[in-house]
Amino acid sequence: MATLSETIQSGQSTSLPRLIMGALLALGTTLGLLWTMNFLIQIVSQDVVEKDKGRTVDFVRIKRSETLERRKIKPERPPPPEKPPPEPTPPKLDKLNASAEKIGISSVPAETSIELTGGFSIGNIGEGDYLPIVKVAPIYPQRAVTRGIEGYCVVSYTVTRTGTVKDPAVIPDQCTSSLFHRASTQAALKFKYKPRVVDGEAREVPGVRNKFTYKLEDN
Repeated sequence: MATLSETIQSGQSTSLPRLIMGALLALGTTLGLLWTMNFLIQIVSQDVVEKDKGRTVDFVRIKRSETLERRKIKPERPPPPEKPPPEPTPPKLDKLNASAEKIGISSVPAETSIELTGGFSIGNIGEGDYLPIVKVAPIYPQRAVTRGIEGYCVVSYTVTRTGTVKDPAVIPDQCTSSLFHRASTQAALKFKYKPRVVDGEAREVPGVRNKFTYKLEDN
């Protein structure tokens, strides 16, 4: 039988080659893994670089200086204005007669007359009586003109202490048409009088009448 020391020696002699083979195999495996990892890293780096290169090209293309020509649109010139019509020749004033008593104006005539009742008469004109200063002809109503209506209208009013007229009213039975009412009262309000003076004091005169006559012109 082999002794214990011989057995150990024989086992050591057989396991040494195995250890060497195992070490070589482990070293080869480690080197292979390292090479594989390095290879993969290089591939990934190349992909990143290629992608970066593409982006760099695009970036450079964007920054490329280009001259843009813009077309300036000019507005069209408006047409020249039309020539204004010639100014009318001013009237010659040299031939006007300065001594002419009145100027003829074409209008529908309306007469006004003084009613000699109600405080005024030719026989008793004195310093203190009221006297008419301004008499205004009424405006012929257009409705009466279109209908061909003629006639007269008597208005009663009061002459104030300042010579104006107040409270004009048409006497109904002495007016031929209601179309003459407004025109007659409006004309009476424009009358002016020298007021009546008694004992140095101006007084009102009520009941003064005036007759307005409306007559159309014959064509």
